[in-house]
Amino acid sequence: MSRSVLDRRLLFKKLQRHRPALVKFTRDLIAIPSFSGREGPAVRRTHAEMRKAGFDAVRIDRMGNVIGRIGRGRIKILFDAHLDTVGVGDRGAWRHDPFRGKHRGGFIHGRGATDQKSAMASIVYAGRLIKELGLGADCTFLAVGSCMEEDCEGAPLRHIIEKERIRPDFVVITEPSALRICRGQRGRMEMKVALKGRSCHASVPERGVNAISGMAAVIREIDALNSRLRPDPFLGKGSVAVTKIESGTPSLNAVPDQCAIYLDRRLTAGETLKGSLAEIRRLKSVRKLKAEVTVPDYEALSWRGVRVAQPKHFPAWVTPRRHALIRAAEKAGRLALGRPPVVGKWAFSTNGVATAGRLKIPTVGFGPSDDLLAHTTTERVGVDELLKAAVFYAALPHLLASGGS
Repeated sequence: MSRSVLDRRLLFKKLQRHRPALVKFTRDLIAIPSFSGREGPAVRRTHAEMRKAGFDAVRIDRMGNVIGRIGRGRIKILFDAHLDTVGVGDRGAWRHDPFRGKHRGGFIHGRGATDQKSAMASIVYAGRLIKELGLGADCTFLAVGSCMEEDCEGAPLRHIIEKERIRPDFVVITEPSALRICRGQRGRMEMKVALKGRSCHASVPERGVNAISGMAAVIREIDALNSRLRPDPFLGKGSVAVTKIESGTPSLNAVPDQCAIYLDRRLTAGETLKGSLAEIRRLKSVRKLKAEVTVPDYEALSWRGVRVAQPKHFPAWVTPRRHALIRAAEKAGRLALGRPPVVGKWAFSTNGVATAGRLKIPTVGFGPSDDLLAHTTTERVGVDELLKAAVFYAALPHLLASGGS
Protein backbone atom coordinates (compact mmCIF):
# COMPACT_ATOMS: atom_id res chain seq x y z
CA MET A 1 0.00 0.00 0.00
CA SER A 2 1.54 3.27 -1.09
CA ARG A 3 1.42 6.06 1.47
CA SER A 4 0.51 8.44 -1.35
CA VAL A 5 -2.94 6.79 -1.46
CA LEU A 6 -3.83 8.91 1.57
CA ASP A 7 -2.81 12.12 -0.16
CA ARG A 8 -5.42 14.73 0.80
CA ARG A 9 -5.70 16.28 -2.66
CA LEU A 10 -6.14 12.89 -4.29
CA LEU A 11 -8.91 11.88 -1.89
CA PHE A 12 -10.86 15.11 -2.38
CA LYS A 13 -10.35 15.07 -6.15
CA LYS A 14 -11.76 11.55 -6.31
CA LEU A 15 -14.66 12.43 -4.01
CA GLN A 16 -15.54 15.58 -5.96
CA ARG A 17 -16.57 13.35 -8.87
CA HIS A 18 -19.23 11.88 -6.61
CA ARG A 19 -20.35 15.20 -5.15
CA PRO A 20 -23.65 15.38 -7.13
CA ALA A 21 -24.56 11.82 -6.15
CA LEU A 22 -23.64 12.45 -2.51
CA VAL A 23 -25.82 15.57 -2.42
CA LYS A 24 -28.71 13.76 -4.10
CA PHE A 25 -28.57 10.86 -1.65
CA THR A 26 -28.53 13.24 1.32
CA ARG A 27 -31.52 15.14 -0.06
CA ASP A 28 -33.37 11.90 -0.80
CA LEU A 29 -32.94 10.70 2.79
CA ILE A 30 -34.14 14.01 4.23
CA ALA A 31 -37.20 13.88 1.96
CA ILE A 32 -38.24 10.55 3.53
CA PRO A 33 -39.97 11.00 6.92
CA SER A 34 -38.48 8.37 9.24
CA PHE A 35 -39.59 8.84 12.83
CA SER A 36 -38.55 6.19 15.35
CA GLY A 37 -40.23 2.89 14.59
CA ARG A 38 -41.12 3.99 11.05
CA GLU A 39 -37.72 4.00 9.34
CA GLY A 40 -38.46 1.36 6.69
CA PRO A 41 -38.42 3.55 3.54
CA ALA A 42 -35.20 5.32 4.63
CA VAL A 43 -33.56 1.97 5.40
CA ARG A 44 -34.48 0.62 1.96
CA ARG A 45 -33.21 3.79 0.25
CA THR A 46 -29.89 3.42 2.08
CA HIS A 47 -29.72 -0.26 1.14
CA ALA A 48 -30.05 0.70 -2.54
CA GLU A 49 -27.33 3.38 -2.28
CA MET A 50 -24.91 0.95 -0.64
CA ARG A 51 -25.45 -1.51 -3.49
CA LYS A 52 -24.90 1.29 -6.01
CA ALA A 53 -21.67 2.30 -4.22
CA GLY A 54 -20.23 -1.18 -4.68
CA PHE A 55 -20.45 -2.61 -1.17
CA ASP A 56 -19.54 -6.29 -1.05
CA ALA A 57 -22.64 -7.20 0.97
CA VAL A 58 -25.72 -5.33 2.15
CA ARG A 59 -28.57 -6.61 4.29
CA ILE A 60 -31.35 -5.51 6.62
CA ASP A 61 -31.21 -7.25 9.98
CA ARG A 62 -34.11 -8.63 12.04
CA MET A 63 -34.62 -5.38 13.96
CA GLY A 64 -34.57 -3.27 10.79
CA ASN A 65 -31.05 -1.80 10.74
CA VAL A 66 -29.27 -1.74 7.37
CA ILE A 67 -25.72 -3.12 7.43
CA GLY A 68 -23.25 -2.78 4.56
CA ARG A 69 -19.85 -4.45 4.40
CA ILE A 70 -16.68 -3.85 2.39
CA GLY A 71 -13.77 -6.26 2.72
CA ARG A 72 -13.00 -9.08 5.14
CA GLY A 73 -9.83 -7.77 6.76
CA ARG A 74 -8.62 -8.60 10.25
CA ILE A 75 -9.66 -5.23 11.75
CA LYS A 76 -13.41 -4.65 11.94
CA ILE A 77 -14.50 -1.03 12.21
CA LEU A 78 -18.17 -0.09 12.38
CA PHE A 79 -19.52 3.33 11.37
CA ASP A 80 -22.99 4.12 12.69
CA ALA A 81 -25.56 6.75 11.67
CA HIS A 82 -29.12 6.49 12.93
CA LEU A 83 -31.81 6.97 10.31
CA ASP A 84 -34.66 7.89 12.64
CA THR A 85 -35.44 11.51 13.51
CA VAL A 86 -37.50 13.43 16.01
CA GLY A 87 -40.75 15.02 14.85
CA VAL A 88 -40.99 18.42 13.17
CA GLY A 89 -43.26 20.26 15.63
CA ASP A 90 -44.86 23.41 14.23
CA ARG A 91 -44.45 23.23 10.44
CA GLY A 92 -44.97 26.99 10.29
CA ALA A 93 -41.73 27.53 12.25
CA TRP A 94 -39.65 26.05 9.43
CA ARG A 95 -38.15 28.41 6.86
CA HIS A 96 -37.55 25.46 4.54
CA ASP A 97 -39.83 22.45 4.09
CA PRO A 98 -38.46 19.86 6.57
CA PHE A 99 -38.97 17.06 4.04
CA ARG A 100 -37.71 18.66 0.85
CA GLY A 101 -33.97 18.57 1.38
CA LYS A 102 -33.56 22.11 0.04
CA HIS A 103 -30.07 22.66 -1.42
CA ARG A 104 -29.15 26.31 -1.33
CA GLY A 105 -25.98 28.34 -0.78
CA GLY A 106 -23.81 25.29 -0.19
CA PHE A 107 -26.15 23.90 2.50
CA ILE A 108 -28.81 21.18 2.59
CA HIS A 109 -31.76 21.92 4.87
CA GLY A 110 -34.41 19.79 6.55
CA ARG A 111 -35.20 17.35 9.32
CA GLY A 112 -32.27 14.97 9.65
CA ALA A 113 -29.80 17.23 7.84
CA THR A 114 -27.95 17.54 11.15
CA ASP A 115 -29.22 14.57 13.14
CA GLN A 116 -28.15 12.58 11.26
CA LYS A 117 -28.93 11.51 7.72
CA SER A 118 -26.09 13.59 6.33
CA ALA A 119 -23.57 11.40 8.15
CA MET A 120 -25.15 8.30 6.62
CA ALA A 121 -24.50 9.71 3.17
CA SER A 122 -20.88 10.48 4.07
CA ILE A 123 -20.35 6.93 5.35
CA VAL A 124 -21.70 5.38 2.15
CA TYR A 125 -19.47 7.54 -0.04
CA ALA A 126 -16.50 6.85 2.20
CA GLY A 127 -17.15 3.20 1.38
CA ARG A 128 -17.12 4.07 -2.29
CA LEU A 129 -13.73 5.77 -1.86
CA ILE A 130 -12.37 2.73 -0.05
CA LYS A 131 -13.47 0.46 -2.90
CA GLU A 132 -12.13 2.68 -5.66
CA LEU A 133 -8.76 3.42 -4.01
CA GLY A 134 -8.16 0.04 -2.40
CA LEU A 135 -7.91 1.50 1.11
CA GLY A 136 -9.48 -1.42 2.95
CA ALA A 137 -7.02 -4.24 2.26
CA ASP A 138 -6.62 -5.22 5.91
CA CYS A 139 -9.99 -4.03 7.22
CA THR A 140 -13.64 -4.94 7.37
CA PHE A 141 -15.57 -1.70 6.84
CA LEU A 142 -19.09 -1.93 8.32
CA ALA A 143 -21.62 0.82 7.59
CA VAL A 144 -24.78 0.82 9.72
CA GLY A 145 -27.97 2.81 9.26
CA SER A 146 -29.58 2.22 12.65
CA CYS A 147 -33.15 2.55 13.90
CA MET A 148 -34.92 3.76 17.05
CA GLU A 149 -31.91 5.66 18.42
CA GLU A 150 -33.96 8.77 19.19
CA ASP A 151 -36.24 6.74 21.47
CA CYS A 152 -33.65 4.38 22.97
CA GLU A 153 -30.02 5.18 22.17
CA GLY A 154 -27.75 2.17 22.16
CA ALA A 155 -30.51 -0.35 21.45
CA PRO A 156 -29.77 -0.79 17.71
CA LEU A 157 -26.03 -1.37 18.11
CA ARG A 158 -26.61 -3.61 21.10
CA HIS A 159 -28.93 -5.67 18.88
CA ILE A 160 -26.36 -5.87 16.07
CA ILE A 161 -23.57 -6.95 18.43
CA GLU A 162 -25.50 -9.28 20.74
CA LYS A 163 -28.26 -10.65 18.48
CA GLU A 164 -26.74 -10.47 15.00
CA ARG A 165 -23.32 -11.42 16.45
CA ILE A 166 -21.36 -8.74 14.61
CA ARG A 167 -18.73 -7.49 17.06
CA PRO A 168 -16.37 -4.83 15.71
CA ASP A 169 -12.93 -3.96 17.08
CA PHE A 170 -13.66 -0.23 16.84
CA VAL A 171 -16.79 1.91 16.49
CA VAL A 172 -17.26 5.39 15.02
CA ILE A 173 -20.42 7.24 16.07
CA THR A 174 -21.21 9.87 13.45
CA GLU A 175 -23.55 12.13 15.43
CA PRO A 176 -23.07 15.84 14.63
CA SER A 177 -19.87 17.19 16.16
CA ALA A 178 -19.01 20.19 13.94
CA LEU A 179 -16.18 17.97 12.62
CA ARG A 180 -14.67 17.68 16.09
CA ILE A 181 -13.43 14.37 17.49
CA CYS A 182 -15.56 13.30 20.45
CA ARG A 183 -14.11 10.72 22.80
CA GLY A 184 -16.87 10.52 25.39
CA GLN A 185 -20.20 11.64 26.76
CA ARG A 186 -22.17 11.68 29.98
CA GLY A 187 -24.67 8.87 30.35
CA ARG A 188 -28.22 9.09 31.60
CA MET A 189 -30.93 7.11 33.31
CA GLU A 190 -34.56 7.63 34.19
CA MET A 191 -36.05 6.95 37.61
CA LYS A 192 -39.57 6.83 38.98
CA VAL A 193 -40.30 7.69 42.61
CA ALA A 194 -43.77 6.60 43.76
CA LEU A 195 -45.50 6.90 47.11
CA LYS A 196 -48.91 6.20 48.53
CA GLY A 197 -51.07 8.31 50.82
CA ARG A 198 -54.58 7.87 52.22
CA SER A 199 -57.57 9.46 50.56
CA CYS A 200 -60.37 11.30 52.30
CA HIS A 201 -62.86 14.05 51.49
CA ALA A 202 -61.04 17.26 50.65
CA SER A 203 -63.26 19.22 53.02
CA VAL A 204 -61.45 17.51 55.92
CA PRO A 205 -57.92 16.95 54.56
CA GLU A 206 -56.51 16.30 58.03
CA ARG A 207 -58.25 12.90 58.00
CA GLY A 208 -56.11 11.68 55.10
CA VAL A 209 -52.48 11.56 54.00
CA ASN A 210 -51.89 13.76 50.95
CA ALA A 211 -49.47 11.98 48.59
CA ILE A 212 -48.69 15.19 46.67
CA SER A 213 -47.76 17.05 49.86
CA GLY A 214 -45.48 14.19 50.84
CA MET A 215 -43.82 14.24 47.44
CA ALA A 216 -43.06 17.95 47.84
CA ALA A 217 -40.54 17.06 50.56
CA VAL A 218 -38.96 14.47 48.27
CA ILE A 219 -38.61 17.01 45.46
CA ARG A 220 -36.88 19.51 47.74
CA GLU A 221 -34.32 16.88 48.75
CA ILE A 222 -33.71 15.89 45.13
CA ASP A 223 -33.06 19.52 44.19
CA ALA A 224 -30.55 19.72 47.05
CA LEU A 225 -28.91 16.45 45.95
CA ASN A 226 -28.26 17.90 42.50
CA SER A 227 -25.97 20.56 43.96
CA ARG A 228 -23.93 17.91 45.80
CA LEU A 229 -23.17 15.64 42.83
CA ARG A 230 -19.48 15.42 42.08
CA PRO A 231 -17.79 16.69 38.89
CA ASP A 232 -15.49 14.80 36.53
CA PRO A 233 -12.56 16.74 35.04
CA PHE A 234 -13.43 15.67 31.47
CA LEU A 235 -17.15 14.89 31.30
CA GLY A 236 -18.23 17.44 33.89
CA LYS A 237 -20.81 17.14 36.65
CA GLY A 238 -23.64 14.67 36.93
CA SER A 239 -27.13 16.06 37.46
CA VAL A 240 -30.61 15.08 38.59
CA ALA A 241 -33.87 16.88 37.78
CA VAL A 242 -37.56 16.22 38.33
CA THR A 243 -39.14 16.21 34.87
CA LYS A 244 -42.71 15.00 35.42
CA ILE A 245 -45.27 14.57 38.21
CA GLU A 246 -48.42 12.44 38.28
CA SER A 247 -51.08 11.94 40.94
CA GLY A 248 -54.03 9.67 41.53
CA THR A 249 -57.20 10.73 43.32
CA PRO A 250 -60.81 9.48 43.42
CA SER A 251 -61.99 12.98 42.44
CA LEU A 252 -61.03 16.63 42.56
CA ASN A 253 -62.87 16.76 45.87
CA ALA A 254 -60.69 14.08 47.45
CA VAL A 255 -57.19 14.05 48.93
CA PRO A 256 -54.88 12.21 46.47
CA ASP A 257 -53.65 8.83 47.64
CA GLN A 258 -50.97 8.34 44.96
CA CYS A 259 -48.17 10.47 43.56
CA ALA A 260 -45.21 9.70 41.31
CA ILE A 261 -42.38 11.79 39.91
CA TYR A 262 -39.94 11.02 37.12
CA LEU A 263 -36.27 11.96 37.24
CA ASP A 264 -33.68 12.61 34.55
CA ARG A 265 -30.31 11.60 36.00
CA ARG A 266 -27.24 12.53 33.93
CA LEU A 267 -24.30 10.27 34.75
CA THR A 268 -20.70 11.42 34.71
CA ALA A 269 -17.68 9.11 34.67
CA GLY A 270 -17.81 6.54 37.48
CA GLU A 271 -21.50 7.00 38.30
CA THR A 272 -23.57 3.82 38.06
CA LEU A 273 -27.18 2.71 37.98
CA LYS A 274 -26.83 1.02 41.38
CA GLY A 275 -25.17 4.01 43.02
CA SER A 276 -27.64 6.52 41.58
CA LEU A 277 -30.63 4.50 42.78
CA ALA A 278 -29.06 4.25 46.24
CA GLU A 279 -28.62 8.07 46.38
CA ILE A 280 -32.37 8.57 45.96
CA ARG A 281 -33.36 5.71 48.26
CA ARG A 282 -31.17 7.13 51.04
CA LEU A 283 -32.95 10.49 51.08
CA LYS A 284 -34.60 11.12 54.44
CA SER A 285 -38.05 11.82 53.00
CA VAL A 286 -37.93 8.76 50.73
CA ARG A 287 -37.14 6.49 53.67
CA LYS A 288 -39.69 8.14 55.96
CA LEU A 289 -42.51 7.91 53.40
CA LYS A 290 -41.44 4.46 52.17
CA ALA A 291 -41.41 5.66 48.59
CA GLU A 292 -40.58 3.16 45.85
CA VAL A 293 -37.68 4.05 43.53
CA THR A 294 -37.38 2.16 40.23
CA VAL A 295 -35.92 2.42 36.73
CA PRO A 296 -38.66 2.32 34.06
CA ASP A 297 -38.33 0.04 31.04
CA TYR A 298 -38.32 1.08 27.39
CA GLU A 299 -40.44 -1.19 25.22
CA ALA A 300 -41.54 -0.74 21.60
CA LEU A 301 -41.81 -2.56 18.27
CA SER A 302 -39.34 -1.81 15.49
CA TRP A 303 -40.61 -1.15 11.96
CA ARG A 304 -40.05 -4.86 11.26
CA GLY A 305 -42.19 -5.87 14.23
CA VAL A 306 -39.34 -6.91 16.56
CA ARG A 307 -39.85 -6.14 20.24
CA VAL A 308 -37.12 -3.85 21.61
CA ALA A 309 -36.92 -3.65 25.39
CA GLN A 310 -34.40 -2.61 28.03
CA PRO A 311 -34.18 -0.59 31.26
CA LYS A 312 -33.84 3.15 30.71
CA HIS A 313 -30.18 3.22 31.71
CA PHE A 314 -27.51 4.50 29.32
CA PRO A 315 -23.96 4.45 30.75
CA ALA A 316 -21.39 7.21 30.40
CA TRP A 317 -18.21 6.42 28.47
CA VAL A 318 -14.77 7.85 27.79
CA THR A 319 -12.07 6.61 25.41
CA PRO A 320 -8.60 7.50 26.79
CA ARG A 321 -6.85 10.43 25.11
CA ARG A 322 -3.83 8.33 24.07
CA HIS A 323 -5.79 5.32 22.84
CA ALA A 324 -4.75 4.07 19.39
CA LEU A 325 -8.23 4.84 18.05
CA ILE A 326 -8.03 8.48 19.15
CA ARG A 327 -4.51 8.87 17.74
CA ALA A 328 -5.64 7.45 14.39
CA ALA A 329 -8.75 9.67 14.45
CA GLU A 330 -6.57 12.74 14.96
CA LYS A 331 -4.53 11.81 11.89
CA ALA A 332 -7.67 11.19 9.86
CA GLY A 333 -9.04 14.53 11.08
CA ARG A 334 -5.90 16.37 10.02
CA LEU A 335 -6.18 14.75 6.59
CA ALA A 336 -9.86 15.67 6.23
CA LEU A 337 -9.64 19.21 7.63
CA GLY A 338 -6.15 20.30 6.61
CA ARG A 339 -5.47 21.24 10.24
CA PRO A 340 -5.30 19.53 13.65
CA PRO A 341 -8.83 18.59 14.74
CA VAL A 342 -10.35 19.67 18.03
CA VAL A 343 -10.76 16.79 20.48
CA GLY A 344 -13.63 17.02 22.94
CA LYS A 345 -16.89 15.39 24.04
CA TRP A 346 -20.61 15.38 23.34
CA ALA A 347 -23.08 17.04 25.69
CA PHE A 348 -25.82 14.59 24.71
CA SER A 349 -26.24 10.80 24.63
CA THR A 350 -25.48 8.58 21.61
CA ASN A 351 -25.36 4.96 20.50
CA GLY A 352 -21.93 4.87 22.13
CA VAL A 353 -23.71 4.05 25.41
CA ALA A 354 -23.96 0.48 24.06
CA THR A 355 -20.62 0.04 22.32
CA ALA A 356 -18.35 1.81 24.82
CA GLY A 357 -20.62 2.18 27.87
CA ARG A 358 -21.93 -1.39 28.08
CA LEU A 359 -19.73 -3.53 25.83
CA LYS A 360 -16.38 -1.74 26.32
CA ILE A 361 -15.60 -1.53 22.59
CA PRO A 362 -13.25 1.42 21.80
CA THR A 363 -15.46 4.16 20.37
CA VAL A 364 -14.91 7.61 18.90
CA GLY A 365 -17.22 10.25 17.42
CA PHE A 366 -16.93 12.50 14.36
CA GLY A 367 -19.76 13.93 12.32
CA PRO A 368 -20.78 16.72 9.95
CA SER A 369 -22.97 19.67 10.98
CA ASP A 370 -23.18 21.42 14.33
CA ASP A 371 -24.84 19.58 17.20
CA LEU A 372 -26.43 22.89 18.30
CA LEU A 373 -28.71 22.59 15.25
CA ALA A 374 -29.99 19.12 16.20
CA HIS A 375 -33.73 18.88 16.93
CA THR A 376 -34.26 22.49 15.78
CA THR A 377 -36.25 23.97 12.90
CA THR A 378 -32.99 25.24 11.37
CA GLU A 379 -31.27 21.90 10.76
CA ARG A 380 -28.77 22.12 7.92
CA VAL A 381 -25.46 20.66 6.78
CA GLY A 382 -22.76 22.14 4.59
CA VAL A 383 -21.89 20.11 1.50
CA ASP A 384 -18.21 20.72 2.21
CA GLU A 385 -18.76 19.13 5.63
CA LEU A 386 -20.16 16.03 3.94
CA LEU A 387 -17.01 15.72 1.85
CA LYS A 388 -14.67 16.22 4.81
CA ALA A 389 -16.55 13.66 6.88
CA ALA A 390 -16.38 11.14 4.02
CA VAL A 391 -12.60 11.60 3.75
CA PHE A 392 -12.27 11.07 7.51
CA TYR A 393 -14.34 7.88 7.39
CA ALA A 394 -12.44 6.54 4.38
CA ALA A 395 -9.00 7.22 5.87
CA LEU A 396 -9.54 6.00 9.43
CA PRO A 397 -9.70 2.22 8.72
CA HIS A 398 -6.46 2.37 6.70
CA LEU A 399 -4.73 4.36 9.45
CA LEU A 400 -5.81 1.87 12.10
CA ALA A 401 -4.70 -1.10 10.02
CA SER A 402 -1.33 0.44 9.13
CA GLY A 403 -0.50 1.64 12.63
CA GLY A 404 -1.16 5.27 11.75
CA SER A 405 1.06 5.68 8.68
